[in-house]
Amino acid sequence: MNAITAALPVVDLAVIKDRQRTAWGSGDYTIVGTTLQIVGESLCEAVDLRSTDRVLDVAAGNGNATLAAARRFADVVSTDYVGALLERGRERAYADRLPVAFKEADAEALPFKDASFDVVLSTFGVMFTPDQHKAAAELARVCRPGGKIGLANWTPEGFIGQLFKTIGKYVPPAPGVKSPALWGARAHLDTLFGAIGSVAAESKTFAFRYKSPAHWVEVFRDYYGPVHKAFAAVDPEARRALESDLLDLLDRFNRVNDGTLVVPSEYLEVVVTKTG
Repeated sequence: MNAITAALPVVDLAVIKDRQRTAWGSGDYTIVGTTLQIVGESLCEAVDLRSTDRVLDVAAGNGNATLAAARRFADVVSTDYVGALLERGRERAYADRLPVAFKEADAEALPFKDASFDVVLSTFGVMFTPDQHKAAAELARVCRPGGKIGLANWTPEGFIGQLFKTIGKYVPPAPGVKSPALWGARAHLDTLFGAIGSVAAESKTFAFRYKSPAHWVEVFRDYYGPVHKAFAAVDPEARRALESDLLDLLDRFNRVNDGTLVVPSEYLEVVVTKTG
């Protein structure tokens, strides 16, 4: 072992995953997640979903893509490693009278046989796995040849990518762990999926619409796991500084000046067609 190798950080992915599970289980992601429903609807159109498709939603959260697929009469299995989020998805499916199977599962070790699904989806979910190549390999493994993998991933340059960069100033990411926003970079997607099929990616925009910048900060601080945990992890002075930085970020992206908030956030809508 040379000096350079010895200096590289040792990454305990199991510990990181436990921390992530705790973060996403804190607050109440559903309050934010339900506002993103249109992204799941668009993704189902992008993969040209059919009623005969067997669909897996990975890192489904509260079930936006799950419900979108079920509305198109597909046979849907919804998975996440946070049981509380799955329960909220189950409640939504029940309210809409949509038949969906729910199963707690780790995106890096999916409990399904090879080629079990025609379509595999994930909206702003699998991109947060600590072992990105393993998660991508699992999506590809459970998708049948000729099937499709549909993803919605925040970009590094977009609002959410910049949000995580801002949070990182106060709560640095674990050493050696790649940024989730890499899933929003076309070159990285080719690295993850290029060997198993064709990768098509289209830049899309989701608009966060809130009563005001202060309202957005209130909602994300109380309900969005990563922001909620960031505020909890720092002292009062740092909380004030973090809030100020978030308001500056919102001001930079806000496209209206009437006191309300309309913040466009870029994401990539990705369709991988598996060829083998």
